[in-house]
This record gives sequence, structure tokens and C-alpha cells, in this order.
Amino acid sequence: MTTSDVAAPEVTALLHIGGQDLSTAEFFDVHDPAAPERVVGRAASATPQDAEHAVATAHAAFPAWSRRDTAERAEILLRALAPLAERAPAVAPVLTAENGKVLGESFADLAVFEMRCRHAASLAATFEPSRTLPAQPFHTEVLRLPVGVVTVVVPFNWPLAILAASLPYALVAGNTVVVKPPPTTPLSVVQTVRALAEGLPPGVLNVVTGTNAAVEPLLVDPRVQHVVFTGSTAGGRAVMALAARSLAAVTLELGGNDPAVLLDDVELDERTVSALVGATFMTSGQVCMAVKRLYVPRRRRDEVIEALGAELDRQRTGPGLDPAGTYGPVHTAAGRDRVLALLDEARARGAEVREYGSLSDAVGTGHFLRPSLVVDPDPELAIVREEQFGPTVPVLSYDDLDPLLAGLDEEWSGLCSSVWSADPDRAAAVARRMRTGTTWVNQANATAADDRAPFGGFRQSGIGRELGQDGLYAFTEPHTVTRPAS
Repeated sequence: MTTSDVAAPEVTALLHIGGQDLSTAEFFDVHDPAAPERVVGRAASATPQDAEHAVATAHAAFPAWSRRDTAERAEILLRALAPLAERAPAVAPVLTAENGKVLGESFADLAVFEMRCRHAASLAATFEPSRTLPAQPFHTEVLRLPVGVVTVVVPFNWPLAILAASLPYALVAGNTVVVKPPPTTPLSVVQTVRALAEGLPPGVLNVVTGTNAAVEPLLVDPRVQHVVFTGSTAGGRAVMALAARSLAAVTLELGGNDPAVLLDDVELDERTVSALVGATFMTSGQVCMAVKRLYVPRRRRDEVIEALGAELDRQRTGPGLDPAGTYGPVHTAAGRDRVLALLDEARARGAEVREYGSLSDAVGTGHFLRPSLVVDPDPELAIVREEQFGPTVPVLSYDDLDPLLAGLDEEWSGLCSSVWSADPDRAAAVARRMRTGTTWVNQANATAADDRAPFGGFRQSGIGRELGQDGLYAFTEPHTVTRPAS
């Protein structure tokens, strides 16, 4: 079977502003990472004027939307979700064609989008729009008001699931939203956002595609009150600098060089090994909360590598629309080349790189890499210090747990971590010592995320929190009204 046998139909994505689809003078092509010469669709290339129009439209829609009761907004959102499930079979292949990941992950991406929207709507029942502080000599009321226009900048890897970590929360809290899809994966985002927007009042939800420079007004326009960005730490710095021009609030979910610490009693049974491999290599390692480093007791290193290698040898890398594949390509040629450079440096410095699994016959010119383990590299190498964002992971031996944990807490990254042990209570005790936004026990990555809890990073892995009740209140600001006590 070739990739052409399973190719998704070419689609066109327009701007959607104020309830209308808008064309532009120019469009840009979207390519398939499994076959970069293939154009899978075209997206409208917005101008700065288009971006300003989107902001103005969202700003105009804000007063009426914000005046609605929280429960009413939640109910409208739930009704707007109705057509999404039946559209998933058409949208999922488009997402795989533009992103590269396997089709099952694309269906999961769409399902998580809807699930998170429903969870955000459910929080309306416990949302407290005000609280009273009755104490002499004042009677004070603290109101939670929506902030206004919110811009959400979406990454390529799990664009819809990640969008839903903020979008529905902003809407339920009473804000209006402009979505900026990733330039390499805009098609499925536009399809989904447009379908949702059709069930909302015009202007409440808008989507604008184009280059970063062209859509800069989405970050710097003073009518934008909150910017949400998910991406690299370097990208977060750039977004924060632009948002600072108008002092817009920011939520930044940034890079994570997430460590998995295996304790000396870890059981390498089928469930644990499968969970470790899944937590590391999901989406070919291109997940912010994926395991990026494995720390293993020295005496158990070879045993761990053997178990992981056996599981990885069962994997097949190929086009995401190939039903026989378990891993797709790296999303871009630059991303693939960066992983290759990290591996080349590790080999040159004496580390052993072990590759596993098989490649599909249909790899062609795609950005494909087999999954690999890098055995005991120098801790100063980039493969250890930096987020590789690809299908490889360093396996590092340790002798003493305490200095290892102390060192991890001093690093730039603080998004996620995990602890693995036959004794969950022992692992939980270690987990409580780790300073990352989330620490999992005997699990990791997106399949282990509890959306009732806040998500975000420490240190250079981000600012602010998404999801849960904290994620809802993040899109409000307190307004204090004080009068003399009677």
C-alpha cells in the first residue's frame, strides 16, 4: 500500500470572522509530512487588516456575550458541540494528512476537544460570579468579570486537544475568542472551530490563519486582554514580549524536558513497559508532556533497556493514514534534522544509539525516524539538556536518588515528571518532592492527564494554568465593589 491509497481529500480553509467565511487575496499550501511533495490543502493568508477585523469583531461581540449568565453560556456551548462527532470521520484524516500522526491519534484529538468543552461547560454549575465580605466598616462584594477578547495560539502536535484546554474555558467565563491555528496544521483546526462557531452568536468565536507577522495584531492590539500560547520556550518569550506592548495577560504552556525516574523496585511487567513506551513515543515523541529522559538505577539499566527495546521492536513507523503503522513521521524536515543532529552528537561523544522497530515500505521522502534509545550519554549533551521533540530518548543511570532529584529541580524545565515504582505510595512520596507542574505515578503523558486539575509549568516551562476550576477563573479578573456597612 502507498500513501496515495489512503490520502485525505484536499481541503481549503478560509478565515471565519463574525459568523462569515472570508477569503483572502493569497493562500498558502499545507503539505503532508509523510510525503512533503503532496499538498493536502490550502489556507487563507490573512493580512494585518484581517487580523484587526477579527479583533474588532470579537470586541464588538463581547458586551452581549459577557452579560449572559454563566449557565446560559455553558448551555449554548453544549448545543454548539452537537455536529462535531458526526464530522469527525471526515476531519480526522485531514488532521493526519497535515500533521503526520497516526489516524487513531487524530480521532483522539477530536474526541478530547469535545470532552474538554463539555467539562468546561460542567464547571458553570460551581462557578461563583461573586462573593461578599461583610465586615465593619465595609460591605464589600468581589465580582469575577470576564476579561474581554482572548487570543489563542495553537501548536501543531495536538492542536484541537490543546485548543480545548483554554477555548471553552474562556467562552464559559464570558470572553470572546480569536483562534490562530498553526501554519503547518491549520485545516482541521479551521474545520472544527468553524463548526463550533456556527452554534454561537456571531463574533464570539473567530479563526484567522496566516503568517506570524501578518497576524501580529492578535497579540498587540490593545483590545486583546489575554493571550494563550502553547509552544516552545523561545516562542513563549517572543509572544510575551509582544503581549507586553499592551500589558495583556498571558498563559504560556511551554517546553518540557520531562524526566521519568524509575525507582529501584520498579516492576518491568507488560503494563509498565507499555506505559513507559507510550508515554515517551506518543506522536513520535512530539508531545510537550512526553517523557524526554529516563533515569534508571544503574544496576537495572540493562534490564530496562532490554524491556523497552522489545516493546519498541514491535512498532512500525510509516504514513499516519496507513492502518498498519503505530508511529508517523516527524512533523517537519527541520524537526527531523534536529533529532538526527542530536543523535549524531551523542554518537560522536561515545554514547550508544539503539534503533528499533520497522519502517513502512511507503516512507518515500517523508520525515520518518525509527524510535531510538540513547544509552548513558554525557549529561552535558544536548540530547539530555534540551527537549528533543522526536522519537528518541536518553536512558541515564543513577546511583543516588537524592542528588538526582535536587539537580532536576534546578533545571530550566519544569513542566511534567513521573516516578515509577512497584510501591505507589513510595513513588507518590518521591513525586511530592519534585517541582514540576504535574508529576505522575506509574503513568505519564496526555493519557494520564486529569482535566479536573490545573495544568502548566514551573520555571521556563510556562506561566499560568489551564484546565479545571483554576482554568475557568484564569479568564476572569476580580472587580471589587465596596460601600459603607449599614
